[in-house]
Amino acid sequence: MRVHVLLFDAGTDSEGIHSLEIAGRTVVLLFENPEDAERYAGLLEAQDFPVPTVEGLDREDVELFCRDAGYEARLIEAGFVPGTDEERLFMAPPESNRDVSQWKEDQLAAEETPPNSDASLDAESNPELDALRQRLEGLL
Repeated sequence: MRVHVLLFDAGTDSEGIHSLEIAGRTVVLLFENPEDAERYAGLLEAQDFPVPTVEGLDREDVELFCRDAGYEARLIEAGFVPGTDEERLFMAPPESNRDVSQWKEDQLAAEETPPNSDASLDAESNPELDALRQRLEGLL
């Protein structure tokens, strides 16, 4: 089954997936209906987020990525009607958002790290991180 997710900077080294922080959980929304995903993307843009791209991906692949990253994948079915305050966030983004400029700065800093630095050694010595990166790249 194809689902639709929201990506920032799609196809670049600083690509990121839209998620919500809810009660200590990171939730990634998987929209069944592409029009619902487009509407949500428009709401994010209206709140001064960077413009997200709606990407259709295989549901199993996205759920595997989320599971490996410690995220919760939440399917938003066509015709979804929220029943709780938490579920209302799945239809309209929260009033405040996390500053994504730091995420981009962190990516740039990682790219500029000299090969012999401690950060570089940590990344090289973590095969789980490399495997996760490869799976994410495979999703796209």
